[in-house]
Amino acid sequence: MLIGGLEKLSLLDYPNNLAAIVFTQGCNFRCHFCYNPMLVWPRSEKLAPDEKDKDKGYPLIQEDDLFLFLQKRLGKIDGVVITGGEPTLHADLPSFIKKIKAMGYLVKLDTNGTNSLMLETLFSEKLVDYIAMDIKAPWPKYEKVVGVPVNLENLQKSVKIIMSSGLPYEFRSTLLPDLHDANDVEDMGKMIQGAERWYLQKFKSDTNLVNVDFEGKNTFLDKELKELALIGSKFVKECRARV
Repeated sequence: MLIGGLEKLSLLDYPNNLAAIVFTQGCNFRCHFCYNPMLVWPRSEKLAPDEKDKDKGYPLIQEDDLFLFLQKRLGKIDGVVITGGEPTLHADLPSFIKKIKAMGYLVKLDTNGTNSLMLETLFSEKLVDYIAMDIKAPWPKYEKVVGVPVNLENLQKSVKIIMSSGLPYEFRSTLLPDLHDANDVEDMGKMIQGAERWYLQKFKSDTNLVNVDFEGKNTFLDKELKELALIGSKFVKECRARV
């Protein structure tokens, strides 16, 4: 597993649990507003010339060092959040999670939903205890927001798999005025209609982003995000603004 970072303790990322966060390296999206650019481009000598300067940021962490850390944290944290990057890009994700589960930890997975086959495998082998999937935009605007061609059928299949999994789950969306408006939130709500939880998140503009042109752009005010959450509440059981 390519591990690009480790947050040793989080009180927020795994609902009702203390958790460590493992950041995998590499993502198949290029979301303009992503604030983890150091995790997006895979660490490789084969990077295209114009991407080599982006191959910096989090140092790679050896798997053995991670599991040594987790061994020391037994009894002090409840679970491990696996995020990215995009974890489902890694073929060894199931075996990686099995090692974590064997230690007695709960596992939460964050995903962009592009690898529905991997999700089916993880669910069938009962390797995930909680899952969060990002909903980036209405289907017709997805490619504009994520910056690459998208197989919408895979995303739609992932939504269905997650909603029917029987697992605790959430959908979440990062919103910003340059890419989203109230009509978009309504359309996104229809995409996940009947879902248990949907969280709307603020865009962070005061940090390094995948698309530097978005650095410093406006974000929604707390009041505006809460108003958008009211729109989302028409379609899902719980829609909240994370402010």
